Amino acid sequence: MEKLVITGGTPLKGEISIIGAKNSAIAIIPATLLCNGICTLHNVPNIIDVKLSCEILEQLGSKITWIDTNSLLIDNRNINKTHAPLDLTSKFRASYYLIGAMLSRCKEIEVGLPGGCNLGARPIDQHIKGFEALGAVANLSQGKINVKADKLVGTNIYMDIVSVGATINVLLSSIFAEGTTTIDNAAKEPHIVDVANFLNSLGADIRGAGTDLIKINGVKALKENVTYSIVPDQIETGTFMLAAIASKGDLTIKNCIPEHMDSLTSKIIEIGGNVEAYGDVIHVWSSNRPQKTVIKTLPYPGFPTDLQPQMGVVLSIADGTSIINESIWESRFQYTAELNKMGARITAQGKSAIFEGVSHLTGAPVYATDLRAGAALVIAGIIANGTTEIYNLKHIDRGYENIETKFSKLGAQIKRIVE
Repeated sequence: MEKLVITGGTPLKGEISIIGAKNSAIAIIPATLLCNGICTLHNVPNIIDVKLSCEILEQLGSKITWIDTNSLLIDNRNINKTHAPLDLTSKFRASYYLIGAMLSRCKEIEVGLPGGCNLGARPIDQHIKGFEALGAVANLSQGKINVKADKLVGTNIYMDIVSVGATINVLLSSIFAEGTTTIDNAAKEPHIVDVANFLNSLGADIRGAGTDLIKINGVKALKENVTYSIVPDQIETGTFMLAAIASKGDLTIKNCIPEHMDSLTSKIIEIGGNVEAYGDVIHVWSSNRPQKTVIKTLPYPGFPTDLQPQMGVVLSIADGTSIINESIWESRFQYTAELNKMGARITAQGKSAIFEGVSHLTGAPVYATDLRAGAALVIAGIIANGTTEIYNLKHIDRGYENIETKFSKLGAQIKRIVE
């Protein structure tokens, strides 16, 4: 068993460079299946979910080579299976992108129902609605989903809810569809734009990504070779921005896109922090206790649900009482019980939580309940008095590359221990 051991109380200072976006990479890697050739990807995060994605593609017939720590060469010329390994696809949520990609390439795919963090009900009905609108037939049984189509025909699809996963999956499944497909009420997250840019670099005809109306003109084929660099990770950027505020630190965050952070930047300034942005750099610092605020998570460009737990740590030590309303996932507040073990005063019920700010947190043994909760607990350990031990590191490693190494370089006393 592995654990992170953190001795808290040190303000974070220094420079950090952001990795490629997890949420882009785990969609773009399956998207390479639309290319009957070789794709070279740079700025790839070296994390568990990426490695799982690669392993699944290899099971389908891909040949994947790590050129270096953050670059991949994917050769999809010999795809020979349409049944993905159920034990792998059931391990993480993004395995459902295989459906859209393989539906386009082979007109058939079977995968295990996706797993991932336990954040509450996460249905894939909008995905299936999109596939069926394009002409596919979907069957769910015995923990797996099989999708087939004789042919795919472009159509107008309205998303009943704003769904990142469904938007990307319909995008993938419509690239070779006859005619034009429109996705109305589409999600607008940066990684959707990144997936569209990747596919357009291959020769797809996608317009409007980043708005709520995406138009895809079907094409006959894509290029057989492409080189692409994945966009910087919005959530890792925000994690370090909030770590700077929580620890009363001073961080220069490089290789990021400041425009993606506008909603977080506004809140940091509102609670008394300082933010300066120039080019691909964000400078964040604070010397005062955070002030209270009210937050509601929303789809992009609203406040990201994936930064809600990290912000919860900041508000746990804020001056006054704060409220977070979670509009995306009903089980996102599991981390608050762990923070309360460290002396926080948080009352969570349903999709709302009240944070009565305390002067400090105290180290304790805690458990990461999901990916972003794990990152939040790392921040909590860094600012707490005494020693914190964090367990269930598999959640953290799904989305953060060498998290203890990065925080150590910024002055945190953190180390990974194998028991």
